[in-house]
Amino acid sequence: MPTRQELREQLVARQRELRVRVQSIESNFRREDNPLEKDAEEQSLQIEDDDVLNALDQAGRRELAGIERALARMESGTYGICARCGESIAPARLRALPAAEHCIRCAERIGGSR
Repeated sequence: MPTRQELREQLVARQRELRVRVQSIESNFRREDNPLEKDAEEQSLQIEDDDVLNALDQAGRRELAGIERALARMESGTYGICARCGESIAPARLRALPAAEHCIRCAERIGGSR
């Protein structure tokens, strides 16, 4: 089982990766490197690409927020405790999902892996 410090390092590394990804997506939305084409068909393709980028951006931001909550729980001493029922989160779950906020039982009840 990884130590809390190892899990923290893993979370911080993923946080850095996500921040770079989100910044890159923001740059693409601003069209800093790839201005919108003049051709309507090309514009349509670029706009479709924007929809995909938007979905990736939202997913990245959600994961980043979860990581930030996990790091805050580490600071407050509540990391590894289910936010819903107050029971310990299984070490295997934390190893697989270091930002997990809920034990597996509560996560299944909620309908997600948080």
